Amino acid sequence: MYAPCAPAPAPAPRLLFLNAALATELGLDVAALTGAQGAALFAGNALPDGAQPIAQAYAGHQFGGFSAQLGDGRALLLGEVIDRSGQRRDIAFKGSGRTRIPGAATARPRSARCCAKC
Repeated sequence: MYAPCAPAPAPAPRLLFLNAALATELGLDVAALTGAQGAALFAGNALPDGAQPIAQAYAGHQFGGFSAQLGDGRALLLGEVIDRSGQRRDIAFKGSGRTRIPGAATARPRSARCCAKC
């Protein structure tokens, strides 16, 4: 269960740090990820060729009870790559704006106490 969703644009993004070792491990072009082009990509202002971002819905336990409708809220799945070791890796984008999964971005716990360890 998912919904197509584009990231919200960010004004004047700047690239502060690039994990070149991880980019290389994922088989990405490090040179293409630097500067304004990389900043636009990591901010969600530009998408990789062929990317069709989605927000995913799921169910599970949260705050001590079962929730039939959870979601990524403000995260998008951009796609997947096969890394240099042959492992399949998801590429997710956090902080991408509201998604179209109903209630996902606005879900709040009914109680401030979530577990006995808090």
